[in-house]
Amino acid sequence: MRIIAGSLRSRTLDAPPGLATRPTSDRLRETLFNVLAPRIESAVFLDLYAGSGAVGMEALSRGAARVEFVEKAPAALKVLRGNLERLGLKAGFRIHAAAVGTTLRRMQADVGLCPGSEPSRGVVPEISFDLVFLDPPYDAAQEYAATLGLLGGSLLGGSGAGLLAAGALVIAEHRRKERLEDNYGLLARTRLLEQGDAALSFYAVIA
Repeated sequence: MRIIAGSLRSRTLDAPPGLATRPTSDRLRETLFNVLAPRIESAVFLDLYAGSGAVGMEALSRGAARVEFVEKAPAALKVLRGNLERLGLKAGFRIHAAAVGTTLRRMQADVGLCPGSEPSRGVVPEISFDLVFLDPPYDAAQEYAATLGLLGGSLLGGSGAGLLAAGALVIAEHRRKERLEDNYGLLARTRLLEQGDAALSFYAVIA
């Protein structure tokens, strides 16, 4: 794998071993960022199920202001940290070594979205995201509904969208044959791109 464009263009990246993590291909990543190009400069980017971190690092290379990586697998975390070190990135990011659902709920607690909740340690308070990318492992298809539901607020009475900035986009990478819902709470699908066996579903907050 490599960084496609930006300040870190052509720098190579390692991928986690085995089949538990599926790295986003260079070609699909290029397609994704061609769509996001007008939005990426100075954006706050959330890379869920980050794996090697290639998507979030591409965002940093292209001018994102900050990236939050979320990954719980020890092998993937090791590769993610190694890639950041290899690229010489020391600022502008944070790694959450925890499950995606746990991390999102902690973030929601910190912005007061969970009634009766206490602000958690180690999570940036009052953060909102311009761009969110998620690509769960092959054996965790149920994570799409759970994560998109949290982001869309359907699991929290409509409050989950508070993590998303005005005009935010949520992008899910999935198998082409795996059909996602058109709506998750306050999120509505606005675009579907298919490439080979993979697909990208784009969601925006319903006005």
